[in-house]
Amino acid sequence: MLSNKNLEACYSLRRHEVRKTIRNVHTKIGNPVDIGELAFVTEMNVVISIIFGSKFVEETEKLSTDGTEFRELVMKYGQVVGKPNISDFFPMLARFDLQGILKEMEALLKLFDSILDPAISECMKMLSDRREGEIQRNEKKHLIQILLELMEQKDIGISLDLVKIKAILVDIVIGGTDTTITTVEWVMSELLNNPEIMSKVQQELKHVVGMNNIVEESHLPNLHYLDAVLKETLRLHPALPLLLPKRPSQSAIVGGYTIPEGTKVFLNVYAIHRDPQVWESPLEFQPERFLRHSTNFDYAGNNMKYLPFGSGRRICAGLPLAEKMVMFMLASLLHSFDWKLPEGEKVDLSEGFGLVIKKSERLFAIPTPRLPNFDLYQ
Repeated sequence: MLSNKNLEACYSLRRHEVRKTIRNVHTKIGNPVDIGELAFVTEMNVVISIIFGSKFVEETEKLSTDGTEFRELVMKYGQVVGKPNISDFFPMLARFDLQGILKEMEALLKLFDSILDPAISECMKMLSDRREGEIQRNEKKHLIQILLELMEQKDIGISLDLVKIKAILVDIVIGGTDTTITTVEWVMSELLNNPEIMSKVQQELKHVVGMNNIVEESHLPNLHYLDAVLKETLRLHPALPLLLPKRPSQSAIVGGYTIPEGTKVFLNVYAIHRDPQVWESPLEFQPERFLRHSTNFDYAGNNMKYLPFGSGRRICAGLPLAEKMVMFMLASLLHSFDWKLPEGEKVDLSEGFGLVIKKSERLFAIPTPRLPNFDLYQ
């Protein structure tokens, strides 16, 4: 699903959703816009389109008028998964569920079931109605179709059932939305807090894209300053400050410490990214540092000083999609509109607690048109 070939094939889906978002913002000119909500709806529709096909996006949007209910479900899931669990420290207490975490999770999964079950049933019906000879050679399969076909095969060395498939889909939906919208919100917060940097980003967009043109993904490789802004944001506000826990398959010695087999290991990326021995003025927002060292810092995890997506075999599987979507969304919003805070408001950069490092308060900003031609907002 996340190969370069498949991502290129899905560009029309991403473009459609980003353009729909620009049209939506244009209808709210002069009014405060919830940046996180905006990013959530856009990213969720892209992910759902990749999994189930674009026709299922309409069904997802029917969950509420603005996607708020589904966003709250996704956010709540992330909060429950990230809660410290006493049974992690005292395994013998796990069966008592003293904190009620398992009960909370079961309730959330039932809500996800109510969303996923109709879509899965529709795909199963479609597959059962088709015969092998009727399948077009160049027909593009969605992820859910591939998983359902694998479930029916008995000799492929893996075991899939509907429960496992739904677990995979929930992981993709959560991983593909929660971190992305959090990053977009942090970038916009830092830019509103540093208007001179936002001005530089928009000047670059004016030069690369042009004021009589809209942003396309083909422009993204040339947006070097926006890329530096994104990298600096992920340095200060990594979406997963401790990444995801690892469990070594065999004992190892790391930095002189013995890590026993099966130990749950967390990597404190948040501390690494703010280490004054590694970064000059680590608490200051300075995108230029990534222009000076552009060859040394990327998202691939090759430099142990900068690991926003992890490193090695367990690096974030959604990195290629996340990089495309965040850049595409930000470039489109910043090229199409000027942004300011509501009257009397200040940028809140305080952080909330959780598996994903979110802003403690949602970001609202007021857009005004930046492009001269009304047709560019359609």
